[in-house]
Amino acid sequence: MPVRTTESRKNGRAVAGRGVGLGLALVSALAFGGSGVAAKPLIEAGLDPLQVVWLRVAGAAVVMLPVAVRHRALPRRRPALLAGFGLLAVAGVQACYFAALSRIPVGVALLIEYLAPALVLGWVRFVQRRPVTRAAALGVVLAAGGLACVVEVWSGLSFDALGLLLALGAACCQVGYFVLSDQGADAGERAPDPLGVIAYGLLVGALVLTAVARPWRLDWSVLAGSARMNGTAVPALALLLWIVLVATVLAYVTGVLSVRRLSPQVAGVVACLEAVIATVLAWVLLGEHLSAPQVVGGAVVLVGAFIAQSAAPAEAPARPVAAGGPDRELSGHRTSA
Repeated sequence: MPVRTTESRKNGRAVAGRGVGLGLALVSALAFGGSGVAAKPLIEAGLDPLQVVWLRVAGAAVVMLPVAVRHRALPRRRPALLAGFGLLAVAGVQACYFAALSRIPVGVALLIEYLAPALVLGWVRFVQRRPVTRAAALGVVLAAGGLACVVEVWSGLSFDALGLLLALGAACCQVGYFVLSDQGADAGERAPDPLGVIAYGLLVGALVLTAVARPWRLDWSVLAGSARMNGTAVPALALLLWIVLVATVLAYVTGVLSVRRLSPQVAGVVACLEAVIATVLAWVLLGEHLSAPQVVGGAVVLVGAFIAQSAAPAEAPARPVAAGGPDRELSGHRTSA
């Protein structure tokens, strides 16, 4: 009968922890992927996209308020990081993405947003002046080519041009998010707790969006009624609760916990499933059908993003800034959109 050594027990715990991490990463991808299909019916029911973003961020900030109280010293220690995270990773990403949803299909908006890993490599190469690998460059080319198929450039951009620019704006905000994540990781053991940064980021984002979205003009009667999801009436309040509790709070928390058990690269690869999940949900629940070239282009975008975020800069292979998925690493931990 084999004897279980200390080393074998450690290996067993590592394997179990990896399995739990993968499960959490999948839950996070599913939760984030469902945000668009829940938000679009609310927008179509009469709410402004920015108002939906405000409801999402403000609701999540209230839920995460006890965490902010627990880390009340964080604003004094890292005010710039919290402000940048709130402006870019919370307010910027969500506002641009939800505004894009009002003009283009959910799947297209999210696929464009997934250009962020490729854009991060551009920051690494041209701003930080650090070389990147050929594999990373190949990922950028594939992502750009796939995007051309998604938006059908041969048809003269059949989608709304402003909607495409808004989705690209969401990707650019995520670049700022990844850069801030890299700066947070520089603190080593003194890096701020990711849950605390998420909580304060939501609070900062809610304050910024309050000034922009002007929620005092919100038609609250819309939330008391129903919204149409591909012809089916759904309680608007139920959709809002899903966006706040599942697509924001649960998605962020499970994402952070997953990266604590996985490397940022592995968690980022699993996060690529978010775009697939969102596209499938939009197809099933909203009736947003994509053509064959668009489906193929979406697959190429995901492959390009996978290669780009899995390829580290040549001089610093372990740096997290050139790795990870959208919406989501903080101080080496995944947290966006």
